Amino acid sequence: MIRETVSVMRDFGRLREIAGIFIRYGWGDAIKRLGLSKLLGASKLLHPQAALEVMHLPPEVRVRMAIQELGPTFVKLGQVLATRPDIFPPSWIAEFAKLQDKVPPVPFEELLPQLEQALGHSPFEVFRELNQEAIAGASIAQVHAAVLQDGTPVVLKIRRPHIESLIEADLRLLSHLGRLIESEMPEVRRLHLGKIIGQFSKSLRKELDLAAEGRNTDHFHANFEANPDVVFAKIFWEYTSEKLLVMEHLPGIAGNEIEEARASGLDLKKLAALGANTLLKMVLIDGFFHADPHPGNVFYLPGNRLAVIDCGMVGRLTLERRNQIADLLASLVSKDYETLLNILIDWAGDASVDETKLEGDLEEFLFNYHDASLRQISFGRLLNDLTTVMRENHLSVPSDLAMLFKALITLEGLGRQLDPDFQIVRHLTPFVKQVIYDRYMPGTLLKRGRRSLMGALGMLTSVPRDFAKLMKEMRRGRVKIEFDLKRLDHFGHQIDHSTNRLTLGLLTSALIIGSSIVMTVKGGPTLLGLPAFGFLGFFIASVFGLWLMISIWRSSRED
Repeated sequence: MIRETVSVMRDFGRLREIAGIFIRYGWGDAIKRLGLSKLLGASKLLHPQAALEVMHLPPEVRVRMAIQELGPTFVKLGQVLATRPDIFPPSWIAEFAKLQDKVPPVPFEELLPQLEQALGHSPFEVFRELNQEAIAGASIAQVHAAVLQDGTPVVLKIRRPHIESLIEADLRLLSHLGRLIESEMPEVRRLHLGKIIGQFSKSLRKELDLAAEGRNTDHFHANFEANPDVVFAKIFWEYTSEKLLVMEHLPGIAGNEIEEARASGLDLKKLAALGANTLLKMVLIDGFFHADPHPGNVFYLPGNRLAVIDCGMVGRLTLERRNQIADLLASLVSKDYETLLNILIDWAGDASVDETKLEGDLEEFLFNYHDASLRQISFGRLLNDLTTVMRENHLSVPSDLAMLFKALITLEGLGRQLDPDFQIVRHLTPFVKQVIYDRYMPGTLLKRGRRSLMGALGMLTSVPRDFAKLMKEMRRGRVKIEFDLKRLDHFGHQIDHSTNRLTLGLLTSALIIGSSIVMTVKGGPTLLGLPAFGFLGFFIASVFGLWLMISIWRSSRED
């Protein structure tokens, strides 16, 4: 098992370095438990006295110090962990949030060969001017200002040399270490480190591709094309590649320069509202959002416009997820714990949940806010308190929502810097109402009904094949069936009810689709100016739907 933690021998030195750093910060016992100390000769890496010097510090501080020393891959992982208050307590989240993705810039001479390779020419032939001093930088890439031959000011984001191989080596080791930790330390399995590392690796590999950031920027530009107040940089694709991103220079005031923005005559209240509406549109309407809207990625432009940059980290939300988010946010604002309970249980999936405890915790959580006005509510605190309830009930937030919660909390903080009276809830309500309204539009219902009907038909056509496969497996003795006879009568009764509801739901969907088609046919008898058969179909579907909702409501009351 130990040797499985190293995919290739070239990673051995890095693994030894990682172990040495964690030992230095007092985690020698953990290294021993993982069985790495003998393999790596870790006991010889340093004198035990070095670890004793930091043992008076809290464990979360020692972990953060080790991560900071381990370099960019681990720092970025720590920043991801800072978005998971559903997994880690507040003191750990606060330490992870201190991690800074800042490294000294690479000398331009070291960047030049990579820049020439990416452009296919000498950069001095492509650019009239090129500032060899970096104006910004991070672990993956650094930024230089330049001017095209036609006089257009641009910004070059250049990937650091050899960073891909360094990150890939760390990701390989993280993957192996995650599995090893879950195998050897049962007490931390609830953290789902393997799953977190897998999602993190996928996201970080995307960040390495600077062309992907360009595509994200273009996607945002298309989504906000109708809104001139929200600006995204133009991408110069003739020069852009995986290792180089060339984009329009957007002169403006940095997002954290609040006093400069005020002195320039900008309307800070309007900018705060614009920022809120921008992110909420991304999340609830477009399903494609900027996952890192901190002040460094925002600029204020003349005319109270907003420029958003650094679109490498994005989140994507399906329509179903957006509906869940709308329901979640609506239930938080209206303090509806029953809806909130159902959503959290749905997110729990197969995880075991003590529903009675969760229900009591949610009631207590919402009671703490029952007398609070919009002005008194910090939405960030509301989300953090909710994730605390989830953590205490061993529930985890889906990864896409963890990014979203972090983005909303960051946005609220920036909004309140611009406008002390800023309330994200005021901007939230219209978007939530729009999502819920769109959900029940005839066109949406028709699409959902058609999908349900086609899914049911597909399931029916697959039954003979699946049954034949099941019989074949049974003949081979490969099928194992376990019975739990507790409350069997009640279970059978529930199956009857569920089958009846499913049948009625399919009939209702079929009536809606059929009636919609009939409504488009001209001629024939009419009723109230509408085709009579189509009207009758909709009426029957409404009765069926009403009966179905009453039945579901009554059964939930009985339960």
